[in-house]
Amino acid sequence: MSAQQTADRVGRSDALEHLARVGLVAYGVVHLLIAWLALQLAWGGGGGSADQSGALQTLAGEPFGTPLLWVLGLGLVALALWQAAEVLRYVGGLSGSGDARKKAVVGMVKSVAKAVVYAALAVSALRFATGGSSSSSGQQQQTTSGVFALPGGRFLVGIAALVVITLGGYQVVKGVRKKFLEEIDTSQASPAQLRVVTRLGQIGFVAKGAAFVVVGALLGYAAITFDPSKATGLDGAMHTVLQAPFGRWLLSLVAVGIAAFGVFCFFRARYPQRT
Repeated sequence: MSAQQTADRVGRSDALEHLARVGLVAYGVVHLLIAWLALQLAWGGGGGSADQSGALQTLAGEPFGTPLLWVLGLGLVALALWQAAEVLRYVGGLSGSGDARKKAVVGMVKSVAKAVVYAALAVSALRFATGGSSSSSGQQQQTTSGVFALPGGRFLVGIAALVVITLGGYQVVKGVRKKFLEEIDTSQASPAQLRVVTRLGQIGFVAKGAAFVVVGALLGYAAITFDPSKATGLDGAMHTVLQAPFGRWLLSLVAVGIAAFGVFCFFRARYPQRT
């Protein structure tokens, strides 16, 4: 059996798809928690990190938080495996030419990136579930410091910053042009549901993309100043937005957008595209 056939078989597994749906819901919950932390930051009502680690820490402190973290973690693992299966499906397209090969390469890169993101978030969730903790900002600073120690480290960090900024711009364009609709099967959705999904996706992807651009800019600033402490991740991006003119209102808008993305993930779980 070929790798692509194996991937198709795995990707079409009902058990894996159901777990992947749990993972999408978990991904949405994390974004809703980040949005809540961002709103608290904007209006002076909280001191937690407005990022993934802050969201998981918030959940860990709630009743039944540990079981929920286990569910989130395992669901995100399934989501990462689902994306990994998508990578193998594109292998056959590499033997083609022209647009077919380009589509396969782009599809593989996107699937790998998503699998890595989901896997990293799954590890963080499971770490909190087992009583551990982690800081997204601290990890990014530590990683940046390690890269700085490599030959041409500042150059590598600068490239990483450009990649993150480009990714953020891509998310914004994806939201504006409604390209996210290609990732969700809405054939069974009513016209009203489709309008809701479209608006949530537009708002969510634009807000998330804007946050990525700020994260990339901070990483670029760290490269320019040769100071890893400037690479503060999403939490640092939230604080940067807060310090801008009308920052409280701007951060509130970002929070609403991230919350919209979280709800979009719920619809993504309801109407998954099955390739």
